[in-house]
Amino acid sequence: MIADRINRLTESKTMKIAGKALAMKARGEDIIDFSVGEPDFPTPERIKQAAKKAIDNNFTCYTVNMGMIELRQAVSEKLKRDNNLDYSVKEIIISNGAKQALFNIVFAVVNPGDEVLIPAPFYVSYPEMVKLADGTPVIINTREENNFKLTADDLKRAVTPKTKALILCNPSNPTGLVYTGEELKALADVIENEDIFVIVDEIYEKLVYDNIKFVSFASISEKIKAKTAIINGVSKAYAMTGWRIGYAAAPEAVIRAASTIQSHNTSGASSVSQMASLEAISGIQDEVRIMVMEFERRRDYIIGALNEIPSLNCTKSQGAFYAFVNVASYFGVEYNGRKIENSCDFADFIIEVAKVAIVPGEGFGSDEHIRISYSTSMENIVEGLRRINDALRETTQFLTKKHFL
Repeated sequence: MIADRINRLTESKTMKIAGKALAMKARGEDIIDFSVGEPDFPTPERIKQAAKKAIDNNFTCYTVNMGMIELRQAVSEKLKRDNNLDYSVKEIIISNGAKQALFNIVFAVVNPGDEVLIPAPFYVSYPEMVKLADGTPVIINTREENNFKLTADDLKRAVTPKTKALILCNPSNPTGLVYTGEELKALADVIENEDIFVIVDEIYEKLVYDNIKFVSFASISEKIKAKTAIINGVSKAYAMTGWRIGYAAAPEAVIRAASTIQSHNTSGASSVSQMASLEAISGIQDEVRIMVMEFERRRDYIIGALNEIPSLNCTKSQGAFYAFVNVASYFGVEYNGRKIENSCDFADFIIEVAKVAIVPGEGFGSDEHIRISYSTSMENIVEGLRRINDALRETTQFLTKKHFL
């Protein structure tokens, strides 16, 4: 009865661990949740007031399928202001979250059998979307010593006559890497000479640290812009995950195709959420700066603390709000008669013994790692890391000399 395509998909490891954490909390267990990637800040008051005003004004009906023209114009102005990019409203579509915008674009450009290049570590849904479109995800493994960044040489080696697209996440979920303009230019030099469309997930654009200047891939050149779709939205920068508004900016033909797809699956995004997003994008940006400062403070603490735990190794993230931690030194260790063989086993150990929810790296394409979200309070971060440290040091069934000599 179930369609064959479902058998090609794998369950989201993020949602699985989050579900386990919720179940344990429901049983009365004190769980600290480092699994979910959403800001712990409230949606700014000015944005909530815009939504309330929309409701009071009965702005509660369908909008046009591609999204309110006022919101698309605001996105156009944002792209010009922040990224030096010119897009008309016909080259922008508003969707129910960045994930739907990405889904629409994948389905708009990928034919059955097309290969789509995806650097690993990757966001868990990228390969699954390609599979749903009957494409073939081709995973390009990156190197931790290179901060998990895709290089031009990596890209060249992966291209085949079947390559149709590349999905790039910048800043990255799960690693927090941020590409420099020079690094993006090197990738663009490869793309310019190939018949490859690039889908760039820039949802964490505003969350960059260390005074790094974010560079949008489409801004590299007009030739690259013509071969690129930008995915973005309001969920991360404005603490609006539940409002479900994302957008794509791409050549008009691609947006028309995405609009056709959207017209048959959701008929557009929430009118009230669109009005809130209009205020988010076009209004003052003070709240974003405050949030970035706090995330950077948490980042500094968590990276330092993780690297002080024996046999853990964590590169310094430059954006988003994740720490991607190498836990491979613990593989092969037994506790309570169970052996830790992979990142899922490690995550199970941590949630059962330390009562801390983390996400195994297997779902991100790197089984030697786990992902920790620092989009929670500093109080939770300090306590959660204390619990992890205690579990790894003091659980007698777990300790072996090789880890702590």
